[in-house]
Amino acid sequence: MQRLATPLVLLVLSATIASCVKNPYAATNRFYKQQARDFTRSLQTMPAAPDSVPAGRYSVGTTNFNLRKPNYVIIHHTAQHSVDETLKTFTLPRSQVSAHYVIGRDGQTYHMLNDYLRAWHGGVARWGNVTDVNSCSIGIELDNDGTEPFAEAQITSLLRVLSSLKRAYNIPAANFIGHGDIAPTRKNDPSALFPWPKLAERGFGLWYDAAVLTDTTAAPFALDSLGGVGPGITPREALRIIGYDTRDLPAAVSAFKRHFASAESGTELTEQDRRILFNLYRKCL
Repeated sequence: MQRLATPLVLLVLSATIASCVKNPYAATNRFYKQQARDFTRSLQTMPAAPDSVPAGRYSVGTTNFNLRKPNYVIIHHTAQHSVDETLKTFTLPRSQVSAHYVIGRDGQTYHMLNDYLRAWHGGVARWGNVTDVNSCSIGIELDNDGTEPFAEAQITSLLRVLSSLKRAYNIPAANFIGHGDIAPTRKNDPSALFPWPKLAERGFGLWYDAAVLTDTTAAPFALDSLGGVGPGITPREALRIIGYDTRDLPAAVSAFKRHFASAESGTELTEQDRRILFNLYRKCL
């Protein structure tokens, strides 16, 4: 009778097979390493005064510095049809787009760029007073075409990544936002199917108090007589305080509803929307 392979033999066989699998991104990985070496050389160079500016008597490097840390996490859906398609897009120089993390429907996660480096994921965007979102954020792309529910395995991996990022960089809960939030006139990702409440339960993202949906007599959430969201507060002001770019108010309202009131669409605020908005506004003061 043939003996069954021992666990050790199976482990060795698995490792051997894995070592024989050719990485289709070996060439772009070499490019990544070369870029990293170039950046390292630049950082090792002692700073000097710009040309045409009188230099000091000697070179002086401060002892008090560290790397800039990300303070926001921006969540996207890929709007493509597979992880392989997205990985290819993010490794083509002509695409001029990238992200720090790509998470597949099956939960497999590709960490494509060191967290301290600047990915090209946000584009023309704004959140509050931040106008260069790429320089202070982590970009996470979820393999999803924008019309389908997000897979459970994918969200499980996302939560683990977010937990790691929050712990490593002390990112505030309110700073976990979507691409559509920072670019409301251009983007709608992640879609209205994204489970923001599940993230908020774990401390990733701003969310409203459930009481505002049922307690219609509570004074702090009552609408003012002018149709605002609270005493003397207009929807534009409340959205701006939360972080939305309100130069195009209908687009900002649409982005807000997609994130916080996904059962509805459009650019008009319902009474319930206004209650939610006022509640979130108060949390941001």
